Amino acid sequence: MTTLHHDQHVALARELREARRTRVQLRHFSQRFVGMTIADGYAIQREWVELELAEGRSIRGRKIGLTSRAMQLASQITEPDYAPLMDDMFHANGSDIAIERFIAPRIEVEFAFVLGRPLRGPGATLFDVLAATDYVCPAIEIIDARIEQYDRDTRAPRKVTDTISDFAANAGIVLGGRPVKPDAVDLRWAGAMLFKNGVIEETGLGAAVLGHPAMGVAWLADRLAPYGEQIAAGDIVLAGSFTRPVGGAAGDTFHADYGPLGAVSFRFV
Repeated sequence: MTTLHHDQHVALARELREARRTRVQLRHFSQRFVGMTIADGYAIQREWVELELAEGRSIRGRKIGLTSRAMQLASQITEPDYAPLMDDMFHANGSDIAIERFIAPRIEVEFAFVLGRPLRGPGATLFDVLAATDYVCPAIEIIDARIEQYDRDTRAPRKVTDTISDFAANAGIVLGGRPVKPDAVDLRWAGAMLFKNGVIEETGLGAAVLGHPAMGVAWLADRLAPYGEQIAAGDIVLAGSFTRPVGGAAGDTFHADYGPLGAVSFRFV
């Protein structure tokens, strides 16, 4: 249930879009509107999506965030969230990415599920996800914060309502590696080493995402069901990071080595 009015949702969505453009972070919405709910967060997010669509953007899939213990500890938030993947968020594997696109970028390592047929909740299971998935591939997500992660005065962490409003921190995606059928590898035991400038910063296994990365996709299908929505055939779904995020700056090179599944890399310039 929302506590804010529609015009407030629209106004806050415009603030977020402007914060991204100017690279000036906003203070916590949850501090300004103490009674703000998760429903308000998603309402603000949807208004931001509408602004993006009106400017010619398109939706290529969805991301799921805060599905692993590592990410929940890093964000001090215990509930997963989700947001659309817009077409201008995708970057080629091995490419240079302009740091000016972001405010405070951080890097996450995860698996991307590409669906071959629609997936609808409620009651979606791991087996439903695997049956609906065409292939899985390695991915890097670049997250960003248009809303401060910690309040500039009190240092209080932002709440899940802030993160949801802020596109679930989504900002960029790099797909790569070797695509595989979902039953070709045990994704619980598939993982990666994340290198920053040649130094291993993080390692992790897919099992860190709710026991199996496919469980994140099932969670998403169930969360979309009350809105009459589903994950469509052809959608790309980022299942959630299985490592803590690593900060990046201009000149940094990131390389995620997934072993037999290949690698994903890029450089901030």
